[in-house]
Amino acid sequence: MKTIGMIGGMSWESSLEYYRILNEQIKEKLGGLHSAQCLMYSVDFGPIAQLQHDNNWEELTRVMVEAGQKLEKGGADFIIICTNTMHKMAEEVGAGVSIPLIHIADATAEEIKKLGLKTVALLGTRFTMEQNFYKGRLAEKHGLKVLIPDDTDMDIIHRIIYKELCLGTILEDSKSEYLRIIEKLIDQGAEGIILGCTEIPLLVKQEDVSVPILDTTQLHAEAAVEFAVKE
Repeated sequence: MKTIGMIGGMSWESSLEYYRILNEQIKEKLGGLHSAQCLMYSVDFGPIAQLQHDNNWEELTRVMVEAGQKLEKGGADFIIICTNTMHKMAEEVGAGVSIPLIHIADATAEEIKKLGLKTVALLGTRFTMEQNFYKGRLAEKHGLKVLIPDDTDMDIIHRIIYKELCLGTILEDSKSEYLRIIEKLIDQGAEGIILGCTEIPLLVKQEDVSVPILDTTQLHAEAAVEFAVKE
């Protein structure tokens, strides 16, 4: 089994989900007492979130590349970044190490294509929804049409992520807002909904939505497990 290197802590709430899924999937695949062989470099999310909102992506890139290098030195065979937003610097992290990086958007796109979907909606932080590093990869590399919410709804999604979900706060009113926004996107033609922030699956489940939801945390962790056990 290969050693999985995890850049986590953004937030630790979702990193906990990654750790759980990795171990459950390894046990399911290998049986017995098997569990995931992994390393996690977990950052302090407070300064990271501040740098995001200060638009200081240069410093964030430095932090992320350094984290990847530490995991490689620690013995990781490959890296996953346990957050959607920080895939903004996935190319730089990948270039800064000599081991593979499994991209969350690629893992998600493979499932979308397997389901035969062409048009999907993307929910996430405002950075993920607005900027091109994620939806652009889905469109250019995988040929998908990606819808995003309007500006007001983006504000609502972003606020709930940082003010509630990253703090482990789950509110029914917030869930209702997310479901309202999702229904709007379905009306606009979305055949599936990407939960493009690793905290959103804490709030929205498949049974809440009439079209397939793409849980990026689950899909990314499963892709990591496949790579870890592959000969």
